[in-house]
Amino acid sequence: MTPHRIVDVPGLPEPVGFAHAVVAAPGRTVYLGGQTAQGSGGAITGATMAEQFDVAAGNVIAALTAAGGSPEHLVRLTFYVTDVREYRDALADLGPLYRRHFGRHYPAIALFGVAALFDDAAKIELLATAVIPEAT
Repeated sequence: MTPHRIVDVPGLPEPVGFAHAVVAAPGRTVYLGGQTAQGSGGAITGATMAEQFDVAAGNVIAALTAAGGSPEHLVRLTFYVTDVREYRDALADLGPLYRRHFGRHYPAIALFGVAALFDDAAKIELLATAVIPEAT
């Protein structure tokens, strides 16, 4: 069973690296807590946006896997960054890291520039929602 369906939205530009709308199949909804580049010892790992994204994305996948899900079950992914320009400047590095963790699965995605995150060293925080399909 396909976990969700991406909706074509007439009148909007073709989405690249995200979906405008996602319809989730019936299943268990999993709300993941915000994940930063926090390593197992509690400290933020990585100095660059790309390094921190890599760790944060890995943390999302670890939490999702622990809940019984996998990347294709993600229906929404929200990025909070402390520097939007730094994020944009790192896109060439971020694309391969995104695909390493999430594959070519693009849920509904939003990016917000924020003044700060809870940990002062954090540059990015990822917040995700997944729907794990019901067994057939």
